[in-house]
Amino acid sequence: MSTPPPRFMLFPPVITFLLTVNGLVFLLQGFMGPTLITHLALWPLGTPDTMPFRGMLTQVPEFQVWQLLTYGFLHGSLFHLVVNLFAMWMLGVQVENAWGSRLFAIYFLVCVVGAGLVQLVVATQMAADGAIYPTVGASGGVFGILLAFGMMFPNQRLMLIFLPIPIKAKYFVMAYGAFELFAGITRTDAGIAHFAHLGGMVVGLLLIQYWRGRLPIKPRRQVFWW
Repeated sequence: MSTPPPRFMLFPPVITFLLTVNGLVFLLQGFMGPTLITHLALWPLGTPDTMPFRGMLTQVPEFQVWQLLTYGFLHGSLFHLVVNLFAMWMLGVQVENAWGSRLFAIYFLVCVVGAGLVQLVVATQMAADGAIYPTVGASGGVFGILLAFGMMFPNQRLMLIFLPIPIKAKYFVMAYGAFELFAGITRTDAGIAHFAHLGGMVVGLLLIQYWRGRLPIKPRRQVFWW
């Protein structure tokens, strides 16, 4: 007797949790003002104890390890939130259904932390030149999901709002990655953490390759066979 395939979920558990928590945290930001960003955003190393932030002299805490995770649940604007959550849902639904919720949750959180580490290095270097700002947003995890989607469904066509031409996922991932690298090096679109986006993709790639047994350090059991 054959086992029926698992039911496809339009809102699988981890995606539903992430959408809900990010939405609730954004509402909380509206009630608490800059307090959450001050304490939970990812600030560069060596940030002064007090500095101007959103028109106020704000006391900034020292770097704490949890900021590498909490920054990914904060957003700078409603547009920032909606774009990230829509991309997370649109791409993440298929990945979570294919991998299972536990593996998907580990992958997403590792991508967020990995992107945060990359951004911490870049932001600290820029802070030395006088550009001090906090990093917020789930984009590092979302770009990790984008990378995983492109690897799993390389020939699936995506239709972009601003470019209504079908494009295969593998080409979109490569083009977007190249753009983020160019934008990060040339500092195009100041205020956007391009290297965090790249960090999420690179860390996601390394984790997938580790699970596939393609790195010198091997997992106890190979997770993926594709």
